[in-house]
Amino acid sequence: MKETRYFYVPEAAIQQQLPEEEAQHAVRVLRMKEGDEMMLMDGKGAFYRAVVTVAASHHCMYRIVETLPQEATWKGHLHLAIAPTKLMDRIEWLVEKATEVGFDELSFLDCQFSERRVVKLSRVEKIVVSAVKQSRKAWMPVLNEMEPFKNFIAKHPNGHRFIAHCYDEVQRVNLFDALRKVYAQNEELNSDEEIIVLVGPEGDFSIDEVRMAVNAGFVSVDLGKSRLRTETAGLSAVMMMQLAQQ
Repeated sequence: MKETRYFYVPEAAIQQQLPEEEAQHAVRVLRMKEGDEMMLMDGKGAFYRAVVTVAASHHCMYRIVETLPQEATWKGHLHLAIAPTKLMDRIEWLVEKATEVGFDELSFLDCQFSERRVVKLSRVEKIVVSAVKQSRKAWMPVLNEMEPFKNFIAKHPNGHRFIAHCYDEVQRVNLFDALRKVYAQNEELNSDEEIIVLVGPEGDFSIDEVRMAVNAGFVSVDLGKSRLRTETAGLSAVMMMQLAQQ
């Protein structure tokens, strides 16, 4: 049986052809032709079964046969805010894996000890799109430009908010236990109810940043007994947000 191919097409329901990059992959790499079936995903909660109507060198036209609304597979709006590592390939790995696991939003933080203060979202977005297609996620995670730590804190006064760090002088609870408590008390979290986890740079947040977040209502947490790299901590946080719901 021929494998059904998935393509990311924003506004798929009102379009008639694949985006240029997707079209080239469909026609030149996969050698799809008129009459072949494919699955489209709009990144907003729907899949579309479609057939190719025109397959040319630079474009691929389609006709939708069936609309397939998808149900959310997790509760709440899962938001990871992280300070990117000096080596961007580590963050790219995190983005790919976190997207496969499943989350809703990614923000980049400019912190006191940050070693990277610029992120090219266009590259990150391509990795997200590829991971969404590979893992067949119905929703595309939101990607946000990097912003100063204090600005992010000020912009998120509500929701279930956590800051992960390694300072013993600030009392911490385990993130997984804290999330289990959130889900136990809120059995039906709406998709707009935010769960935010902050992860710091390679040198951790500064103690002043931790105190700023705690004073703003963030819960101080740890990710277990091991000291983790930034990208590992970020993926662990996403995994905990998912597993605590089980």
